[in-house]
Amino acid sequence: AMPSVATYVADYDDPVHAKAVVDLLDGYARDPYGNSGPLPDEVYASLCPTLAKTPGAFSVVATVDGVAAGLINCFQGFSTFKCKPLINVHDVFVHPDHRRAGLVQAMMAVVEDVAKERGACKLTLEVLSNNAPAKGSYAKFGFKNYELDPAQGHAEFWEKTFR
Repeated sequence: AMPSVATYVADYDDPVHAKAVVDLLDGYARDPYGNSGPLPDEVYASLCPTLAKTPGAFSVVATVDGVAAGLINCFQGFSTFKCKPLINVHDVFVHPDHRRAGLVQAMMAVVEDVAKERGACKLTLEVLSNNAPAKGSYAKFGFKNYELDPAQGHAEFWEKTFR
């Protein structure tokens, strides 16, 4: 039989949901496209209580035959040009055993529903330029590289970390 895929918006106060979120994020952290190492113990312990207190944060989990297998973490931002909320898709992870099975598309559909319920004007995300499978999945869902005017070039994502 075909595996049964389901999705839900995580309740950070529900221990089962919270464990799924941190276990999947830990899987992502260990992935070569993630952080290439496990989540620190203090992050593992405090992630969901902190997300619960973060305005606009939400997580979508996908399960395969009842087992948590995919995660998207999102944060609400704001588009000044549109004067409306936007949703940033911050983390996207599918367990290696369940890739190429439509989990990202199923989770993104839930993300889009939440975004539209909140009156958001768009979804945004960052993707590593060499992560072809992810780029293909995002393009299939309707994402494209961001540019206001092609003559000015496309957007780049920069960071300055604090010690």
